[in-house]
Amino acid sequence: MIVALPSFLVATWSDGVFSLTDDAIRQELAGHSVRSLVADGRGGVLGIVGGHSLKRRSPDGQWFSIAHSDLDLYCCVSIGNVAFVGTDDAQILRISPDGTPEKLRGFDAVAGRDKWYAGGMLVDGKYVGPPLGIRSIAATCDGAVLLANVHVGGIPRSTDGGATWEPTIDIAADVHQVCAHPTRPAAAIAAAAVGLCVSSDAGHTWTVERRGLHEPYCSAVAFGRNDIFVAASNGPFAPQGAVYRRPMDSDGPLSPLGGGMPKWTDGTVDTDCIAARDSTIAAIDASGCLYVSSDDGGSWSQPFDRFPSPSGVYIC
Repeated sequence: MIVALPSFLVATWSDGVFSLTDDAIRQELAGHSVRSLVADGRGGVLGIVGGHSLKRRSPDGQWFSIAHSDLDLYCCVSIGNVAFVGTDDAQILRISPDGTPEKLRGFDAVAGRDKWYAGGMLVDGKYVGPPLGIRSIAATCDGAVLLANVHVGGIPRSTDGGATWEPTIDIAADVHQVCAHPTRPAAAIAAAAVGLCVSSDAGHTWTVERRGLHEPYCSAVAFGRNDIFVAASNGPFAPQGAVYRRPMDSDGPLSPLGGGMPKWTDGTVDTDCIAARDSTIAAIDASGCLYVSSDDGGSWSQPFDRFPSPSGVYIC
């Protein structure tokens, strides 16, 4: 029996979104930067388009504008009919149901903010890298906790809808993505330069796991049905990386994927570039190679061609 693949969305830094189904590849929003594809809680998808617009994609592939800002927007998450958007200059906006953006002033007052710094590095004598900003943002499945991944500034945490925030993990951990479990409100994970970070108290405290990784620098993370998936390399510009897994309820070391997944990916698997839904897992590397598993990561295939400059993958 042939099992049909679910549909996928591959976001790119400059070529819009590619919608992938069993029988077609369709490009949407051609010529636009798209990032941070997340569920809107109503069967659709939210995304940051062109760096300044929050848009919603309907299940039939139509895009609608929700809000616009002169700020450089980077990531988003939805709680009910409210969206929270992180910016490149480390601010968070609350987008009301009518599209009105409100800056969360309490985020500016989080303890230790004066020690945050931009996460770049010197390459061939030039300073390159992203600005200080919100690289990813997550909400626990019950909507009670918001977790904002500042690059570089740790993971501030809010339990009152963003009104006030407290610092959690050490700033020097250099976090690249934070993720909340889709059904367990106490479970959260993060990919950081120091390794895989795991929380069992909704991001209040964190432990770091490096065992099994060839290098500790982790850049992307996701929850499967039974396992945690995390990408690791020796740095943000590494020519190759690898993807690992560990049972969610185990404290053992991480293991390479295997099952047809190559030992090394072509470049890193970066923030938002691992996705999971039910038994399907997807990962896309810097070269645009998309790897898909329909059996919880047991076996892998590459059913689609390479995609240009991927910024993320989403499973519909």
